[in-house]
Amino acid sequence: MKPIAIFRHTATEGPGYLGLFLDHQAIPWRLIRVDEGEPIPLAADIYSGLAFMGGPMSVNDDLPWIPRTLALIRDAYAKDIPLLGHCLGGQLIAKALGGEVGLNPIKEIGWGGVSVTNSATANKWFGGIGNFDAFHWHGETFTLPPGAELVLSGQHCANQAFALGNHFGMQCHIEMTEDMVRNWCSAGADEIMVAASSPAVQPVEVIQIEMRDKLITLHRVAEEVYSRWLRGLRLG
Repeated sequence: MKPIAIFRHTATEGPGYLGLFLDHQAIPWRLIRVDEGEPIPLAADIYSGLAFMGGPMSVNDDLPWIPRTLALIRDAYAKDIPLLGHCLGGQLIAKALGGEVGLNPIKEIGWGGVSVTNSATANKWFGGIGNFDAFHWHGETFTLPPGAELVLSGQHCANQAFALGNHFGMQCHIEMTEDMVRNWCSAGADEIMVAASSPAVQPVEVIQIEMRDKLITLHRVAEEVYSRWLRGLRLG
């Protein structure tokens, strides 16, 4: 069984609940630590699927691993190897497949409501869930790549997730765990203070107070999305 490759772009934004879910399903996976200089594979077909996590950088930054990642995503798409993107990961997939990434009207940090679109495709990915509070930490957003369908939207960021066949890209985070939320709040406390005037940025105290209740629902959402994504994988 070929493993799933999970790409980490910064030490604090690892697989989170995705890794826990895959372990529970006994699905093999390998973490590629891009932040530590691990090379981007030249071809996608040594893996059954590719998952890309978040990061503080922009996909438009001049970083040597970004063009290599975009090429790998295009290779996976051409070979119908499922792609999964969280925040920066969703932006990478969108850009690689023909979308654009630029500034969101306002910065989003913390818990914020999102709505599943009323479509058969969205229902397949979210299992009948209509809306929920996702976790956000971004200042940029993507346009939909050609052929993709919007399946999740929010008040402060219209494009929160898209589906394109077996490929799925998100602007929001569904992979959060309690430790991740605490670590991000600690590492990003100054960023939160600077952006406090944004109506979509929550204080650290509010993020952490709301965390336990929100994570229960978020994990249910993650299980729906990840289960649907796994059905498209070639695990042989």
